[in-house]
Amino acid sequence: MSLLRQLRPDRFTLALLGTVVLASLLPCQGEAARWLDRLTDAAIALLFFLHGAKLSRNAIVQGATHWRLHLAVLGCTFVLFPLLGLLLKPLGQLLLTPQLMLGLLFVCTLPSTVQSSIAFTSIAGGNVPAAVVSASLSSLLGIALTPLLVELLLATHAGGGGIGWQGVRDIVLQLLLPFVLGHLARPWIGGFVDRHRPLLGLTDRSTILLVVYAAFGEAVVEGLWRTTPPTALLLTLALNGILLALALCATSWAARRLGFAREDRITMVFCGSKKSLASGIPMARVLFASQAGGLGALLLPLMIFHQLQLMVCAVLARRYAMQARAPAAQDGDTFDAD
Repeated sequence: MSLLRQLRPDRFTLALLGTVVLASLLPCQGEAARWLDRLTDAAIALLFFLHGAKLSRNAIVQGATHWRLHLAVLGCTFVLFPLLGLLLKPLGQLLLTPQLMLGLLFVCTLPSTVQSSIAFTSIAGGNVPAAVVSASLSSLLGIALTPLLVELLLATHAGGGGIGWQGVRDIVLQLLLPFVLGHLARPWIGGFVDRHRPLLGLTDRSTILLVVYAAFGEAVVEGLWRTTPPTALLLTLALNGILLALALCATSWAARRLGFAREDRITMVFCGSKKSLASGIPMARVLFASQAGGLGALLLPLMIFHQLQLMVCAVLARRYAMQARAPAAQDGDTFDAD
């Protein structure tokens, strides 16, 4: 029963599924859809403004004290994952629709999560302060690195083009500028943001649900479910599972090869193998605003990967915790390769 509870979808995942169903049955159209687009853009700007205000400059400065671990995590997030995406690309092109394949490549470009990376590192007995810094740096750098990686991977994707100067301008205006303004405003509003972390979490979730509703509504109107067979969704789940398994094994092996202590190895596994839904869905809204066929199918791989990583990492974190209480915990980790 304990394992079943860990694998059970959380309430937010159920809310995401409910939003997809609502958008499929009652998509927003016409003038209402245009107003929804404006509201979504404003919500994304507010989200990145608050994330900028939340990021402490001390967290950035402290990155220098554990630089080998942070570089290793960033390397896994922004180098290893894109390489794994290219490795899986021939299989994905054979099994998936073009939109789903594009969505799978997009997953590989995203920064790591922040909250869940820290939470799982804590449960597993890893280096929590290092996880805070690594995840925060990943989120910060992802604003610049994710669009560059999207440009690079799309240049090699069949039928794909780059994001272009229009995309660069939208990234600066909708993502980077609000983030920078929020960070600059931290001396005045940082205390309020720190005291009201649940409010920021609510903004995260509300913005994601809003973007998902708008994206799937538009895609449904354009025939999403007629062009996306159920078998393609099952194959997307399978490829996401392969991607996550490869990332977990690679991060654990690399952490041991680099000679990290057990606590740091745990941090690298959880921070280096995860992808952020909170950053990914708003970024997709900006980067693929003009994508033919809408965002609906493109977001499906990210939503599937999000739930998959939560379920797998919940089990893995508890196994690490059990190992720490066992006499042999000093000698090995769940995914370590001797």
